[in-house]
Amino acid sequence: MNWFFEMLSYSFMQRALIVGVLISVCAALVGVSLVLRKSSMIGDGLSHTAFGAFAVATVLNFAPLWLAIPVVIVASFLVLKLSSNKKANGDALIALLSASSLAIGTMAISLSSGVNIDLNGYLFGSVLSIGWSDVWLSAVLAVAVILLYIFAHNRIFAITFDEDFAKAIGIKTHIYDAIFAVICSLVIVLGMRLLGALLISSLIIFPTLISMQFSKSFGRTVVYSVIVSIINFILGLSVSYLIASPTGATVVLVNLVVFIITSIIRWLRRA
Repeated sequence: MNWFFEMLSYSFMQRALIVGVLISVCAALVGVSLVLRKSSMIGDGLSHTAFGAFAVATVLNFAPLWLAIPVVIVASFLVLKLSSNKKANGDALIALLSASSLAIGTMAISLSSGVNIDLNGYLFGSVLSIGWSDVWLSAVLAVAVILLYIFAHNRIFAITFDEDFAKAIGIKTHIYDAIFAVICSLVIVLGMRLLGALLISSLIIFPTLISMQFSKSFGRTVVYSVIVSIINFILGLSVSYLIASPTGATVVLVNLVVFIITSIIRWLRRA
């Protein structure tokens, strides 16, 4: 384990580990509801929106984080609002948002002159970009999300599986939709600095899919997703340090390998 302690001797790796674990917890909790509601692709659309906002902010010499957060929150509200309209095609709207945001970000970068922009860092993440402000923001977000699930577990369960029933029993679903929109936006923006715009949505999807292989209850799926998400991130970060590979891609591949293994185990148990 000497290599693990050696990895943690670097301050930027300490920040990456803390932020990664906290974001993994938040992404797993939010991901359960999004996946079960078949809305997981919202995360992909918002991550591309965050990329566009980061690129524009950097070109205009603004603070990328503080521009990206409100832009992504507005985009998430827009997607949820339009998706609730039965006449609108939610998947098409998300695809439109993703393509447009990527195009805007790429165009802003290409037209900039004299501005040093790390495009790969935006697209695939960079552990060097994580600062102590990200650590504190991630900690506050994690506490808020955990408290939400502790005190509103039954309401979240009802909204996840039957939103019409939730409305009928008096749950103000629009308030919880708004809360989820804000949380998902913050998870995407903060996690994007570590995993990148093209990979951050995997933290929302993979832990839930892996946990659903062995759990049939909502509560257990939530708990298992958090545990799986944390373990897979730590494994991915450690492997990326050992073999000097991109952190974001390594974390995603670890999740993919675990998903394949659990799928095979589930198939063998059923055979």
